[in-house]
Amino acid sequence: MGQSQLPVYYLFIHPNDLKELRGDIWCEDPIQGSLKINKKKLDIDLLYRGSHTRKFKKKSYNIRFYQPKFYLGSKEIHLNAEYKDISLMRNKLSFDFFTSIGVLAPKAQHVFLHLNGKPEGLYLQLESVDEQFFQKRNYPLGAVFYAVDGDANFSLLSDLDQDVKESLDLGYEMKFGTDEDVGYLQELIYKINTLPRNEFEQSIQDYVNVNQYLRWLAGVIFTQNYDGFVHNYSLIRNKETGLFEVSPWDYDGTWGRDVNGKVMEYDYVRIEGFNTLTARILDIAAFRSEYRSIIEHILVNEFTVDYMKPKIENLYKQLRPYFLKDPYIQHLISKFDQEPEFILNFIKDRSRYISENLHKLE
Repeated sequence: MGQSQLPVYYLFIHPNDLKELRGDIWCEDPIQGSLKINKKKLDIDLLYRGSHTRKFKKKSYNIRFYQPKFYLGSKEIHLNAEYKDISLMRNKLSFDFFTSIGVLAPKAQHVFLHLNGKPEGLYLQLESVDEQFFQKRNYPLGAVFYAVDGDANFSLLSDLDQDVKESLDLGYEMKFGTDEDVGYLQELIYKINTLPRNEFEQSIQDYVNVNQYLRWLAGVIFTQNYDGFVHNYSLIRNKETGLFEVSPWDYDGTWGRDVNGKVMEYDYVRIEGFNTLTARILDIAAFRSEYRSIIEHILVNEFTVDYMKPKIENLYKQLRPYFLKDPYIQHLISKFDQEPEFILNFIKDRSRYISENLHKLE
């Protein structure tokens, strides 16, 4: 496939169903349609996806396959409009970055979508973090919990009103697992908040894969996802080890911009991060040292202009011809053209800021 070519998807929805879908953007009852990829016709169920993003002119979609039930090993995919990210790169750059530093992250692929014969524009196809995600990676999955709001803060207190939570699993939605796994999650939250300081270093390793957690934390810090500490992640339980790990999700508000596309200064998120579990882990000298070593390695290897520039430029060259065909954003091409340099400048500034603040991890 040439550098400038993207997969082209053809989505067909009956006009009456499309009218119904557009009439109630919050409807959770899927409508039927078909998706043609590489001349292969797939029967699908379809919903709008996202929360505040449903109000945008360009919608994002959750697509579930039912005939056949799987496509390329997946039973569902997400097509993200990336409407507030003028670069359309930030999610993909983030997930690829997390993968490069040893964190499980969804695969992302840009596609160009047609809806009922008309161009609907550039989309980012995201892999769903579900049972199939882990089967493809030979990962012994026990459970997956989505952090759906700020109450997924690893605390006994609600992030919303600071009252004691009614339930310890508040803020999470189980994607895969059992009632027993909910119990493991509740026990995790309880232990994070009640283990005495002199027991924490040893005991927390019976619940959390600490090295993996620190790698995920570093990924949030480098990409500067302000919401990433209490939201925008999946909590995964490894069936073999019994330990919880974390995987990123929704990273369009990164690399120097927030979720609304506004500039987020390179020093906005501190190197120590946030949330109760992070604070308790970094309170332990051995974990703090391990975290510093991870950050120092990433500063030299993955979070550099030399490493990231070819990836950014290749994506930019691939997306630009399709950006010009996107009816929702084509008029913003001059802003799109400025984003590669903007992201590279963020990497320079953020790298310097993190280097200058390493002493806080001593």
